[in-house]
Amino acid sequence: DVYKRQALALATAPADEPYALVVSAGIGGGFAPAAPVGSLAVATRIVAADLGAETPDGFVPVTGLGFGRDTFLPPEALVRDVAEATGAVPGPVLTVSTVTGSAARTAELLAAHPGAVAEAMEGFGVAEAADRFGVPALELRAVSNTVGPRDREAWRIGDALAALTEAFGKTAPVVESWTRHDRLDRHRD
Repeated sequence: DVYKRQALALATAPADEPYALVVSAGIGGGFAPAAPVGSLAVATRIVAADLGAETPDGFVPVTGLGFGRDTFLPPEALVRDVAEATGAVPGPVLTVSTVTGSAARTAELLAAHPGAVAEAMEGFGVAEAADRFGVPALELRAVSNTVGPRDREAWRIGDALAALTEAFGKTAPVVESWTRHDRLDRHRD
C-alpha cells in the first residue's frame, strides 16, 4: 500500500536530517476551462472532496460531522514559486475516491469547491501522512483528461506524463531552494 510506504519513509527519516517537504505528483483530471488537458495544476488546497456522509439534505464533509479535517494548505510561497516555474495553474486539487464521470457530479464538485482546478485520488492521503510527521505537503498534477463524462478517446496519459516529467526538472530547483531556506529558518528559531 502506497500510503503505508510513505508513512514508513517519513517515520524512518534520520533524526539529524528529517524530511522538509513531501511532494505528491502524478496525473489527474482537470476542471475545464481552468486546467485543460496537457496543463499542470498545483494545489493551493489539498481537499478530501468526498470524505463525509450523504444525508437527506445533501453531502456533509467530515468536518461537518465533527471529526477530522478535509483540507491541507501547502506552503503559499512554494505554491506560487512552483506555479511560476512550471506554468502550473494554482487552485484547489480535490482528492476523490471515485473518478468523476458525469456532468452532474462535476457541477456538484465545483459548487462545493469553487475554483477547483483538478481531481486525483492520492493527494489528501499523502498530505495526511506528511502532517502526522509535521512535514508540509505539495501536490502537482499533470492533466490527462477533463473532469466530467468519461471519454477514453480524449485521454492523453502519455502527454500528461511527459508534461509531468518536464515539470519535475523545473520544480526540483524551486523545492531545493525552498527547503534550504526553510531549514535555515527552523534552525534560527
